[in-house]
Amino acid sequence: MWLSNFRIVLPEAVLDGGALRIEGDRIAEIRDTPVAGAELDGGINGGINGGGLLLMPGFIDMHGDMIEREVEPRPNVKMPMELGLRDLDRRLKTAGVTTGYAAVSFNPKSAYGHLRSYEHSKEMLRALKSMRSILKVDHRVHARFEINYPNALAVVEELIADGTVDLVSLTDHTPGQGQYRDLERLTRRTQAEKGVTEAEAIAAVQARIDEKQEAAGDVAATLAAISATCALHDIALASHDDDTPEKVALMQSLGAAISEFPVTEDAARAARARGLLTAMGAPNALRGESYSGNLSARACHAAGLLDILAADYHPSAILPAVLILGRTDPHGLAGAARLATLNPARALGLADRGEIVPGKRADLVIADDEGVGHVRATLRGGRKIFSDGSLTLRAAA
Repeated sequence: MWLSNFRIVLPEAVLDGGALRIEGDRIAEIRDTPVAGAELDGGINGGINGGGLLLMPGFIDMHGDMIEREVEPRPNVKMPMELGLRDLDRRLKTAGVTTGYAAVSFNPKSAYGHLRSYEHSKEMLRALKSMRSILKVDHRVHARFEINYPNALAVVEELIADGTVDLVSLTDHTPGQGQYRDLERLTRRTQAEKGVTEAEAIAAVQARIDEKQEAAGDVAATLAAISATCALHDIALASHDDDTPEKVALMQSLGAAISEFPVTEDAARAARARGLLTAMGAPNALRGESYSGNLSARACHAAGLLDILAADYHPSAILPAVLILGRTDPHGLAGAARLATLNPARALGLADRGEIVPGKRADLVIADDEGVGHVRATLRGGRKIFSDGSLTLRAAA
């Protein structure tokens, strides 16, 4: 099948008016001029005349927090697991995501309560694994562990033995550092979310700090064991919310290859100096600021320190974020697109996708760049998994 007359976003440049041929699930050929007439129509599945639309690699989202809210859209309002996972699949494919890592958290003391308990998180993972063959996006698992989670090592070993986990990240939401280094902001947020007095909120925050300090020795041993287990099984390891060069150094010593959502520029620079890739949220890049008052993804990009864009909590932000960053990226749109395609593919060991090159998987996004941008269609392995109805597939002659 030919896709002709597109602005094709290649790894290093944008090819205006180019054409791409798909055979099976692979990209077979790229031309720098359109094809037309019988050649366009002659494929067994017909072809598409793009009329100058963008043709990009399918987005690879290494961190999407949506799964929990799809299966329980309101507190204690549980939907059937199958329905929630189909909704997640639909949400990703309409945003141009062809490979998505569901970020499932293990942290029973989080604000999300039972949603991040062992039992509930494990249930989601089992359901996702059982449905992978019928869902349209390539769904993978990003298991997130709070560093003082008491059973973290046992759960990591269990997930690896099951062949369930594809990426592990270590998080630390202890007040006074990382994402919550602003204690006054956290106290106000705790007071509002829990409906308690200021004194009660201060006491709750202090209790979380004391708990980590009491478990310091156990935490260090657990981190080292998780690191060794991931390395043994070739599972990528990421850190989360790094806020200081010292924190980055610690996580790098444990084998982390990715620094997710660094909260300061100093931490992002330290990650770059130590060879870690920096990942930040597409919503942050789209809005131009962090909702929690931390490092701006645009500032990180402007400083040359941004490597990966992730959906975080809003996958439809990926395309607009790529388009915005493409205006200032030294390599234009091609450079910005790599943040959501080739760079995460390489970081996660996905050698068969992430770029428009002959021989790679035909995971593709057809989009326009009017307004904030709009995904018109998504193809995975050469098969259309989403279309907004605006494109016509030309049948074989």
